[in-house]
Amino acid sequence: MARRNSSYSILRWFSIGLIIMSVFLMTVHLVRYSRIRSNFPSGLKIAGVPVGELNYEQATERLYAVFFSPIEVRYGANAIQVNPSTLGFELNLESMLTAADKQRVSESFWVGFWKYLWNQPQTTQNIPLQAEVDEARLRLYLQNEIAARYDVTATPPIPIPGETGYYAGQTGTRLNIERATMQAISAMRSSANRTINLTYDRTSIPRAPLGLLEVSLKQIIESSGFDGLVELYLEDMQTTQVMQFAYSTVEGDLIKDIAFSSWSTIKIPVMISAYKLLNEPTDPEALQLIKEMIDKSDNESTDALSMTVIDPNLAPLVVTEDLRTLGLTDSFWGGHFYIGAPLLQRYETKANQRQDIDTEPDIYAQTTVSDMGRLMEDIYFCSEYNGGSLIAAFNGDISSGECRQMVEHLAANKIGVLIQAGVPSGTIVAHKHGWANESDDGYIHTIGDVALVYSPGADYVLTIFAHHPVQAIFDPVNLLFANLSTAIYNYYNLQAQ
Repeated sequence: MARRNSSYSILRWFSIGLIIMSVFLMTVHLVRYSRIRSNFPSGLKIAGVPVGELNYEQATERLYAVFFSPIEVRYGANAIQVNPSTLGFELNLESMLTAADKQRVSESFWVGFWKYLWNQPQTTQNIPLQAEVDEARLRLYLQNEIAARYDVTATPPIPIPGETGYYAGQTGTRLNIERATMQAISAMRSSANRTINLTYDRTSIPRAPLGLLEVSLKQIIESSGFDGLVELYLEDMQTTQVMQFAYSTVEGDLIKDIAFSSWSTIKIPVMISAYKLLNEPTDPEALQLIKEMIDKSDNESTDALSMTVIDPNLAPLVVTEDLRTLGLTDSFWGGHFYIGAPLLQRYETKANQRQDIDTEPDIYAQTTVSDMGRLMEDIYFCSEYNGGSLIAAFNGDISSGECRQMVEHLAANKIGVLIQAGVPSGTIVAHKHGWANESDDGYIHTIGDVALVYSPGADYVLTIFAHHPVQAIFDPVNLLFANLSTAIYNYYNLQAQ
């Protein structure tokens, strides 16, 4: 009986010990869980940042450390560290931490304790980011601090002094502010991807300033060895920007709009006056005369056209009157081409009455580079856009289709010299040239070429006249015209060499 009591006593004390130990362990775990429960749940994230088992202050510090760490902004090879607060970024910490705290107390104490006690996995929760960005401030920073410092300005080709080629230009870069704004906002809102490669656009190579081209053309004249005078008129048909200069290697810059013998370039206004009087469809015989006048520069065809279509006797005066209607007051045709043709009228113009310079222009036909340049502009706008002075001044007597025929005739004048010699093969050059051995001494003194050049980079009018008081030797003058033409073609087509 004593042994049974003894065994029972041992068992009882052992049970009591287990109970005490269980109570002790339970108490320990309750205390530990209570401490844990005072922090955020172990699986909790705020804006992708783990804050489990952190208290309020620790979570705040971690969020600040992540979202206010600098973002790295890369623009090409440049890397810039920027504090988000500089870019107008603000965290709404109170709202996010309040939402996180609700997660902490969302389940009862004992349910949470049971999960803790049995080491059950905590449900992962992510509190969404709550933040604001001052986009106006961000854009201002990108514009003033990034674009202003790191955008690369494209540089134009620079003419090689005295030559027709150009030093190569360089493309540039321009920050895409809209895209960069979105990239920066995305980086600031991310807890992990805080490096951005800014989006930028390539800027094309610009043209050099027109003034730089003028300097280059004068250098080409200087290096040519031609010691006469040259006057040049250039107009971009897209922008209508004009460059005109008169230059002599002996005297330097001269006053513009010098009177020159027009020679066969006067056949352009003859053609215009004829088309004004012809009806559509154009009479085949008249078309043949125009073709021979322009394509072959035939003087007999010019006289025949003017006498049969314009006026039997006074056609040159009619042509001159048409030029005045177009506002071209320094150009005229005073008499037919045939030998012994009478001078129908002597014309005094502002250009030929100048006292500072005298090229001794032909009293029968004269012009200036600007008059011829503007006339070619009129043909271009008439043919391309059914507009311009030819349409307006002649009350519809000239049509766009007739102007296109004029361009075709001029383009068929393929002589392979002067302006045409300076452009690539296949380039459309609608032009009329003019020179003559003068009766006084048998020498050439004035050479001119009037052209519309159609190129990939731009369509442009180019008129060049050269004069030498002793003799304008054709070959060196032809080379000078070709080099000037090449330099201008390269300018518009960015053919850097």
